[in-house]
Amino acid sequence: VILEHYRNPRNKAELEEKSVEIHMANPVCGDEVRLQLRIQDDQIEEAKFVGQGCSISQAAISMMTTLLHGCSLADAKILAECFTKMMQGDPDAAKDKRLKDLRVLQGVSKFPVRIKCALIGFDALQEALKTHAKEETS
Repeated sequence: VILEHYRNPRNKAELEEKSVEIHMANPVCGDEVRLQLRIQDDQIEEAKFVGQGCSISQAAISMMTTLLHGCSLADAKILAECFTKMMQGDPDAAKDKRLKDLRVLQGVSKFPVRIKCALIGFDALQEALKTHAKEETS
């Protein structure tokens, strides 16, 4: 699953109309990603990314963007929190069925230097959700 998403990433393209765009980079590994979301009525209508990096970062963000389509902002936040907990070694989070294919990345949590690779997309998602919330309240 990881290599399939790395070789054939889903949603890897520029998003024409975006509500929010966040750039993240991991200088240690060379991972770089721009996450773009189109949000309407507290729903993520579309999620795309542009970037480069190792197989773990690219596969994780490919899987993540697939799950975000049609997702409520509240559910997107829960997804990000659950994946982060799984990467921190939480065995209960690893059993959460909402993670779907992302659960194949559980083994990455045993390699501290690779955790940031798996989390870069989710870090961008959490930042995007915060940015969107600030823009909505201002």
